[in-house]
Amino acid sequence: MGHRVHIIESPVLTDPLADIVSFLQPRAPYSKWVTGAGPWRIRREQTGQVFYALVLEGAIRFQADGRDEVELAQGDFVLVPSSFGFTTTSATDRPEAGIVTTPVHLGNGALRVGRAEGPVDCQYLVGHCVFGSPDAALLVALLPETVVVHGDERLASLARLVRDETLSKRPARDVVLERLLEVLFIEALRSAAASDSAPGLLRGLADQRLADPIRAMHREPARAWTVDELADLTALSRSSFFARFSRTMGVPPMEYLYRWRMILAKDLLKQGQMPVAAIADRVGYGSSSAFSLAFTRHTGLAPAHFARAEIKAAAE
Repeated sequence: MGHRVHIIESPVLTDPLADIVSFLQPRAPYSKWVTGAGPWRIRREQTGQVFYALVLEGAIRFQADGRDEVELAQGDFVLVPSSFGFTTTSATDRPEAGIVTTPVHLGNGALRVGRAEGPVDCQYLVGHCVFGSPDAALLVALLPETVVVHGDERLASLARLVRDETLSKRPARDVVLERLLEVLFIEALRSAAASDSAPGLLRGLADQRLADPIRAMHREPARAWTVDELADLTALSRSSFFARFSRTMGVPPMEYLYRWRMILAKDLLKQGQMPVAAIADRVGYGSSSAFSLAFTRHTGLAPAHFARAEIKAAAE
């Protein structure tokens, strides 16, 4: 039998975001300190890892594949939970089109891009996060595709601490730096949850009225939920709940439930330890045929074909 999906249940939901952070168990064990001068461009292909960048001084330009370019100034932070390739570019001097810079390794986790000599015009940290929860990928898949936090004073203060620790030669430097980056990650999620700019799971969990129905769907994906039942958990009318959920989460309640069920189904199919009929029952479908139709609409592959493709890819 496959492992259970561990959805946190709390009798008193005082801080849903804290519960999600506890679920993810984030760590930031890898980072590079990058200094740049003049025109430069760095390209990173999709790695399947959760990437972050924190600007310590100056500014850089950041663009995830298929997304608009954003400029990040001192203290700004970007987090890319999904698997995107991305490009970082100098903000002051634009490099020629198509030019990709090869960073120079200076040792001790430091990189130099652009001109090799002279003063720098930007400094930033790059790295990736890892998550302790074996089921973290399920929730990461529901986070906003890109989280950008501008001008947050708490993040800026943390950025200064990270910069000082990065440059220091004090004992236990790497341990302290990793802990600071973990706090930075949590603060970035807090800031994103408080923002009105990006609908998604973070904002929904930060809304005390919506946290209960979201958790209920996660806890009991097989239940035949209705909008009325979910609205009853919020003390809102059906229409008010539907409008608030759709606005905050970016999709209507039943569409969100459908997506969550498909995420669970994909995870169970990848494990290859349950028959399709059992998976269909686990995620709320009364028959294999109904589940197969829904899954094929979502992924473009029938469940059995998806499972074979995933098992083959894992073996290669």
